[in-house]
Amino acid sequence: MNDTNHLAVPNAQEGPSIASFVALGDSFTEGMNDLAPGGGLRGWADRLAEVLAARDPGFRYANLAVRGKVLRQIVSEQVPAAVSLLDGADPPALVSIAGGGNDLLRPGGDPDTLAELFDAAVARLRETGSGVLMFTGFDPRAFRLMGLLRGKIAAYNMHLRAIADARGCSLVDLWAMRFLTRPEAWSADRLHLTSESHRRIAERAAHVLGVGMTAASSAGAPPPIVWSRPATVAPPDRAAWVAARREDYRWAREHFGPWVGRRIRGTSSGDGRQAKRPRLAPVAAVAPDAARPPG
Repeated sequence: MNDTNHLAVPNAQEGPSIASFVALGDSFTEGMNDLAPGGGLRGWADRLAEVLAARDPGFRYANLAVRGKVLRQIVSEQVPAAVSLLDGADPPALVSIAGGGNDLLRPGGDPDTLAELFDAAVARLRETGSGVLMFTGFDPRAFRLMGLLRGKIAAYNMHLRAIADARGCSLVDLWAMRFLTRPEAWSADRLHLTSESHRRIAERAAHVLGVGMTAASSAGAPPPIVWSRPATVAPPDRAAWVAARREDYRWAREHFGPWVGRRIRGTSSGDGRQAKRPRLAPVAAVAPDAARPPG
């Protein structure tokens, strides 16, 4: 049965070999809100691991990401655990790290301070001899309120690109993925991706690592980049405007309000939650899907 959520699996001889993969981060890497067929969460990291497992029967994968974690927690809790796993991992090993989004959502989240913390974490991970996979932040233009964070995210992204270049890391540029600037790429909470978005990100990560589709299968013109909103726009439709504001109100009541409440109480959605794959273990490979270009 064809499952459009599956990644295209490359030929076993294509690209570099990766024997072990450890994923670090927050809800983005844990896999919110991408539900696995058998229950639990899947997400881009699991999907990428499935591709890597199809290339190497001995491949092993761990995912230490936990929703709600700020960068300081990722660095203090997950990085040491990853170093321990990587020290005993089969080479060549890969570790991914993504974080800072939860910090930037909070007042006082400073891109410069976050970059210093992130750089130190990447330096420690690189000392293990492993390859490091990084991600920029998304362009949050899909929703009006999130769009207020564009400047902070853009500044953080510049730091992340510099870190990747200086430390010799692979970088997935999420800001450049235009699909992610559309409302349909996001779940109802406007904070977590849909399954289709996780699939596309996993496909892009595989492409960046050199284990994705061949050039022939990914041919085709990329979508145009929208650099800014048009200088002139059509007059707003009153009914559409009212419907959009009602949706904003529903979102604020059901999702944003509880999020603010947790911040006030000093709690997090990840409190008391353990990583879903705390140890390196084999992964069941998934049957290939029809080849599609990274979106």
